[in-house]
Amino acid sequence: MAIPLSPLHEAIHKQTTKEMIRDKIVSMIASGILQVGDELPSERELAAMLMVSRETVRGAVQRLAGEGLVQVSQGARTRIAKVNVEVGAQRIGVTNPTSINGYSLDQVHAARLLVETSVVAEAARNLSAEDIRRLEDSILAQQAACNDPVRFLICDREFHLTIYYACPNRLLADFVVDLYTYMLDHRRIAMGQPGAIEKSLEDHRFIVNALKMRNPDAVSAAFANHILRIHDTSRAVDTGGNEMIKAAARSARLGTAGGEKETA
Repeated sequence: MAIPLSPLHEAIHKQTTKEMIRDKIVSMIASGILQVGDELPSERELAAMLMVSRETVRGAVQRLAGEGLVQVSQGARTRIAKVNVEVGAQRIGVTNPTSINGYSLDQVHAARLLVETSVVAEAARNLSAEDIRRLEDSILAQQAACNDPVRFLICDREFHLTIYYACPNRLLADFVVDLYTYMLDHRRIAMGQPGAIEKSLEDHRFIVNALKMRNPDAVSAAFANHILRIHDTSRAVDTGGNEMIKAAARSARLGTAGGEKETA
């Protein structure tokens, strides 16, 4: 059986691209990247982030609206309407997105260092030229999202999954996706701290450079540094959580009040 090599071909069963994008957005809702009231990026922005056509994004959003997961209003951004979603058989990873949250931060960190660094080392040997181009395009999309933690995390997820699914062992790739989804609501808060996105983007640039050299050891080392940064920023949210959460909520309310218009 052929093994999918990028997030665009995540599903084992055949799906249309529109269905895959719908499932990606559902996974982002289930894992906490997207929350009730959040504005989705515009069609143009989402198409760039997920590297598909605007028509594909439009079809996926229409399906989500039909399911009541998003609210589409004329002349305004599409918003997340509910977060109680059914991920279903086409989910990405081995378990439901929130199952991993039952483990401690240190347990997940140790697992990421042990398994994820091996998976990305294998990915370095198997990434196609198209995958490298996808990662370079993702860096550009991340730069454009530097002032918005939610948009950045949408790009971040696509970046990581592109690398994970270049590993020829699908089971290990799926397991690493589960590890990636750990406490993404905390990651969302962490990414709102000054300089956090820029540091994560710098890590991503190092990772891409190592991948372009096809150097598994360098890729593994770059990921180990990145995983350590994720651990430390997540720990900071845990220890200073209440104030960070209140600040994030205030920021979200201000963003909702601002209400950007949908742009073509």
